[in-house]
Amino acid sequence: MDTGIAMEGNAAVDLSHILLVEDEPNVAKGLKLVLDDEGYQVDWAANGNDALTKFRGNGFKLVVTDLRLPDINGMEVIREIKNERPDTEVVVITGYPSEETAVASAKMGVRDYLKKPFTDDEFKAAVQGALTLRRDTGEDLFLSDTEEGRLIQKREVLRVLNRTSEDMAFWRELMEYGSDALDPYRISMRGKAAISSGDLRWINENIGELTQKQLRFVIKRMEREAW
Repeated sequence: MDTGIAMEGNAAVDLSHILLVEDEPNVAKGLKLVLDDEGYQVDWAANGNDALTKFRGNGFKLVVTDLRLPDINGMEVIREIKNERPDTEVVVITGYPSEETAVASAKMGVRDYLKKPFTDDEFKAAVQGALTLRRDTGEDLFLSDTEEGRLIQKREVLRVLNRTSEDMAFWRELMEYGSDALDPYRISMRGKAAISSGDLRWINENIGELTQKQLRFVIKRMEREAW
């Protein structure tokens, strides 16, 4: 089954729909071609009102938008998108950059602000940066808010804690690199932070009572001591 996810190192890159908002047809055609070649699914809107209509009818994960549009201002498009679905990523492309719009964009949570002209590589990097998610980011809600997710997370946390008592190299890696050492495990960001910092309260509340063997790493981490 096609999940719309491609792997990039230890990260998952979301290949879901992108909404491209650009009023110049030639520019839009070129940018869409770049995205098509990268495997993304792209819808194009030539003005702000069309963009908002399409946005409300689809589950776009990313909106790439110009700021100067023939009807409503691109900043207003971003504001509406963020008001309706705050988790939607946005990349701005503009031929008229200004400190004012850059600051306003940042305050609204825009991921990147590209000044025209930019290269294909710069554009691809901005899009990939917006859609590249650490494995745990995409699963946090599932792992926290569903019974299946909580069971999966409990199992994975116990796997980690059992491994710390048996694998010295893993123990040292976890002590040195913290939550980055837990990328292969299906544990939420909060859970990884709890393990790497020795947050016994979170572990007790979400995983349950541990054996002395399982507790050993957590206690040592709380004391900031190496084994």
